[in-house]
Amino acid sequence: MTVAVLLLAFGLAGVCETKKNYKDRAEFDLYSAVSKDFESKDYKKAISDLDVWNEKYPESDFKDDRQVLYVHAYAGLNEQAKALDAGSGLLVKDPASVFRAEGDRIRLLYALVTAVEHVASPSAEQAATANEAARQLEAMSKPPAGMSDADWRKAEKGLKAAARSAQLYLALNPVAKALQARDCKAAEADALKAQGQFPESVQAAWYLGSAQLCLSRTDPSKASPALYEFARAAALDPVKGMVDPKWQQATVVPYLEKAYTQYHGADPEGLNQLKQLAVNSPLPAEGFTLKSAAQVAEAKQADLESKHPEYALWLKIKSALTASDGEQYFATGMKGAAIPRLEGVLAGAKPACNPKELLVAIPKPGSAAGNAEIALELDKPLHGKPELNTPLSWEGVASGFDKEPFRLTMQTEAGKISGLKTSSCSVAPRTRRISRR
Repeated sequence: MTVAVLLLAFGLAGVCETKKNYKDRAEFDLYSAVSKDFESKDYKKAISDLDVWNEKYPESDFKDDRQVLYVHAYAGLNEQAKALDAGSGLLVKDPASVFRAEGDRIRLLYALVTAVEHVASPSAEQAATANEAARQLEAMSKPPAGMSDADWRKAEKGLKAAARSAQLYLALNPVAKALQARDCKAAEADALKAQGQFPESVQAAWYLGSAQLCLSRTDPSKASPALYEFARAAALDPVKGMVDPKWQQATVVPYLEKAYTQYHGADPEGLNQLKQLAVNSPLPAEGFTLKSAAQVAEAKQADLESKHPEYALWLKIKSALTASDGEQYFATGMKGAAIPRLEGVLAGAKPACNPKELLVAIPKPGSAAGNAEIALELDKPLHGKPELNTPLSWEGVASGFDKEPFRLTMQTEAGKISGLKTSSCSVAPRTRRISRR
């Protein structure tokens, strides 16, 4: 038996008790009118008839029963804030004095906990009413009269899930308000409270991440914990986390991937490791940090400069030359300047024998040589034929630059080139002339 089936049995029989009496026939007729309104689901007329009943018989023996009917009538009209207001005084009373049967009490509690999630900004009293209804609903452990244990177990799960959902909504509502008001500090404080109460909640992690992302605009140290919480929201079990799995996959997961990439750079393995870490604890370990994309780039540059300083130097030169103002940079800051030693691979020679110009490629360490991007103009021709695809290093002075296709020209001396290998130039045999007589 589901919660919906359990609630279908709602009726007005509970108004009739031996300890309570109608003041007169007119009061009974008013009750009968309300009863008919509910049977026809005319909740608007039910409210009108309840108002007449309340006005004419304010101290009726059935005023608590009447108040319960107000709750259900407002809920039927989807006026959930008024339903909560109508039920505020009922929960502090002895249930035995208000309800004929435990099933009637369950229906009221369920109506109140489901009502609050439809109220955008519950008042303090409305929140207290919903929280108390949730507390009482969660405390129930026995089936109401007439329901089997098996049916109760089925219904109990849905009832208590509704109670927890209402409590979570109330815990997160202040966070949502603070974020809307851009009060990032208050949002984080309220989100931490909510997560402490609901550590397995996807939404609690999501809201905490949102609050910390808000703070990161003025406090960059909050960026890492924000990404941790988004990763947790993406990795938690949606059933235990009380969210729709489709929402988690369609909203949380892609948002995390975008935010992580923007902050840290593309790193699928690192992102997967972050999710595995975050799912194990509501909060990151003290001192937890993720490197920003700039920090990752700096670390890679430092490593490159340490292991391959010549290649790192070339990347800086090439980056400056390929920028939008590269030609101006060359003309004003590089032309005629001595360039420290670089390393590359000989890709060509002009001419092939006794060349006056060498073409050099500078491949990424560990990679094959690509296009020649540097032309070395020699002070005098080399003797012999240089061996191509051999590594070499040199020093020189920048003398020319072409952006399309990219080519940096440098002037150097043969004595400043290391690693260059040459072989003797082969001389083509002369053709013997045959004299004719």
